[in-house]
Amino acid sequence: MTAVDDGVQGAERTLGQLVASATAEMSALVHDEIALAKAELRQDVKRAGVGGGALAVAGVLALFSLPVLSFAAAYGIHNLGLGLAWSFLIVGVAFLLIAGLAAFLAVTKFKQVKPPEKSISSAKQTAAVLGTVKPHPRPIHGTSAAMGRSSS
Repeated sequence: MTAVDDGVQGAERTLGQLVASATAEMSALVHDEIALAKAELRQDVKRAGVGGGALAVAGVLALFSLPVLSFAAAYGIHNLGLGLAWSFLIVGVAFLLIAGLAAFLAVTKFKQVKPPEKSISSAKQTAAVLGTVKPHPRPIHGTSAAMGRSSS
């Protein structure tokens, strides 16, 4: 069979067959696009999982290194000629100063947080408009006829 024969047979197909064929091909295309999107999402989720795990390991190692670095700093100061207790006190005070600076920064940032004024004013305007609207009485179709029968 040649391409010309295929074209002739395609012309002999009914409109319903053509629509069914187009629908099937469109469905297959959509199915393939969804499968491709799922595969890409799986790769992204896997990458995000590996990245999150690596970040957690880095955080744990940084946390574990803090006492070691604190001891190293204290012993380093001690080697400069200061007493060991004073060396540890200096390192502890340095940590407290850094913590105080971080707390001060956090408080100043929290004080800059303001309520959503535009949203609040918009909600107040909406409430004011809704407060002036009068509801239209609607007759209840089933109850008025039943009440008329019961009172007679």
